[in-house]
Amino acid sequence: MTDSLDRDPIILLHDVARIMRTQFDQRARSRGMTRAQWHLLARVERQPGLSQSELASILEVEPISVARLVDRLEQRGLLERRPDPNDRRIWRLHNRPSARPILDEINKYREQLIAGVDGCIGRPARESMVDTLLAIRAQLTTAETPQSPSVPVSGRRSK
Repeated sequence: MTDSLDRDPIILLHDVARIMRTQFDQRARSRGMTRAQWHLLARVERQPGLSQSELASILEVEPISVARLVDRLEQRGLLERRPDPNDRRIWRLHNRPSARPILDEINKYREQLIAGVDGCIGRPARESMVDTLLAIRAQLTTAETPQSPSVPVSGRRSK
């Protein structure tokens, strides 16, 4: 175990992610938007044609939350719903050309963050860090969720 919380990898990951979220929040707010709206636009940019349900699953939020975000982005003229050619119940999401300046700003900020990391630890270390984080994420998403030990009717725990 790590003696100092300052060197605890779990706390550090949490702190770095929180700082990055806060900075993204500030940048999005300067555009009158939210980080969630930025995230949604960026995800649709990378995967055009996602359904709201698919997007909710990717973003790990309820479908109603995505629907509200999409409504707001659609009202601003940044995103559009297009009917699915095979299923009239499904709407496919696509960014509109008016989203391009925002997407450019998002990408520019991402590039600045990556350049900052590279300047701090170097590209090989960043690539190694990314590989490590991918391995950790894969391990965590495939690991079984911990179950509480079953207690038989007799009151004795099973082994």
